[in-house]
Amino acid sequence: MPHFTIEYSANLDSRLDMGKTVDVVRKAAVETGIFPLGGIRVRAIRCEHYAIADGSPQFGFLDMVLRLGEGRDLATRKKGGEHIFRALSDHLDPVFAAGHFALSFDMQINDKETSWKRNNIHGALKEKLDLP
Repeated sequence: MPHFTIEYSANLDSRLDMGKTVDVVRKAAVETGIFPLGGIRVRAIRCEHYAIADGSPQFGFLDMVLRLGEGRDLATRKKGGEHIFRALSDHLDPVFAAGHFALSFDMQINDKETSWKRNNIHGALKEKLDLP
């Protein structure tokens, strides 16, 4: 259940294709090999109202949070997180070059005792990809 939520400042709309950005994150998550394909979710939420540092409207941000289920050791999580962050950071190089920008990524683990899910996508992918 890797769920990525991206919040970003509205002033990035003219500097960034958010559709491509969410796909960069999705592809990087798949490349790690540590997440079930049918569980990967990437969403982006545009923040119309925000204040950064001294309030300059030229400053922008992108903050990504990954929520995932328990079961992966720290080394695996760090390796996967570093891969995803590197892919996203590289994708955002033009945004950094064009102005002042802050990027952050945080990984959070959901407690299985207080996390409920219902998903029939895994079965559909097994059929589509002819997996056991």
